[in-house]
Amino acid sequence: MREALIDLAAIEHNTRTLRELTAAREFIAVVKANAYGHGATDVARAALAGGATRLGVADIPEALALRAAGVDAPVIAWLHGPGETFAEAMAHDIQLGVSSLEQLHAVAATATAGPAVVHLKLETGLSRNGIAPQDWSAVFAEAARLERDGLVRVDGLFSHLSNTSPDEDRVQVRRFEVGVAAAEGAGLRPTVRHIAATAAAVALPESRFDAVRIGIGLYGLSPFSEGDSAAAVWADLGLRPAMTLRARVAAVRRVPAGQGVSYGYMHRTDGDSTLALVPLGYADGVPRQASGTGPVVIGGRRFHVAGRIAMDQFVVDVGDHPVSVGDEVILFGDPAAGAPSATEWADAAGTINYEIVTRIGARVPRTVVTAVAAAAPTAAAERG
Repeated sequence: MREALIDLAAIEHNTRTLRELTAAREFIAVVKANAYGHGATDVARAALAGGATRLGVADIPEALALRAAGVDAPVIAWLHGPGETFAEAMAHDIQLGVSSLEQLHAVAATATAGPAVVHLKLETGLSRNGIAPQDWSAVFAEAARLERDGLVRVDGLFSHLSNTSPDEDRVQVRRFEVGVAAAEGAGLRPTVRHIAATAAAVALPESRFDAVRIGIGLYGLSPFSEGDSAAAVWADLGLRPAMTLRARVAAVRRVPAGQGVSYGYMHRTDGDSTLALVPLGYADGVPRQASGTGPVVIGGRRFHVAGRIAMDQFVVDVGDHPVSVGDEVILFGDPAAGAPSATEWADAAGTINYEIVTRIGARVPRTVVTAVAAAAPTAAAERG
């Protein structure tokens, strides 16, 4: 009754398009959080087929899951909790992001069968994890010593931009360049310098360095808000959303005027009307905050959620439009195929499109397809 269709051809196309645009020597496809909800193993393979040279994940278990599935491309995992152990990661050739002197020592202490491959993360202004500028000199000197001792190999230096504005990002890029120069002055020779995620990779060419890390763009979703100066550039790229979330009508009910719908009666029917029950709810990742506003397409026509989204279901008031049990309901997908977008759902819920796709839960099966089609809605079907 519920399903997320994942178009791997779109993933491959998006990867190839962004690789050509950025012309970076290395392309890191970010498949953390189960590839933003799309399925990490399938997406990783599609991205590699599209030209990705490395994969990026948040933590070691995500990296090990890729290895267990037979993915042997270079993988970097960059977020580690206190007391993290690195032996299994090193045994499976996982590259490690290192954000402090303590982490560097912990990684080196585990390197018994050859040097650990590390990427040193520099704090350049996002105020999250990363080696603080006042500690750069000490960490770089220690990393160089550990390289001489054969315990680590510093393959990369990286950071993360705030995406506050182009000017703010340029400040961070300059700080990163200072850090790179300091690392090289300490004798380190990293082969991969990377700071740009999707937004900067598209809109800030000077941030591309040796590699770009592409997350949301891989899935065909924009990191730019409407009116952003880079939004037009993004639109011209022709990227395709890779996820379509759909279900089938589970029940149909004809009700009189004034009938309350769902918890709290946020919605009451204007006249005699047909209500369609959709078996998706906030337990599946459909945001409750989009109650009354989330768009759907049924039978080629567009409607909105009527009343509150519940844990497992929501209702659509279709008026006099003919709807039957089993009819397809598309929540979001590719607007070019007539579907609402994940961004529309994000706007309805007061969040970002990243969250909409990433939060789709395990109860929703992922089905791999090569293309997703949806009937275009008619303007006359647009309902409040």
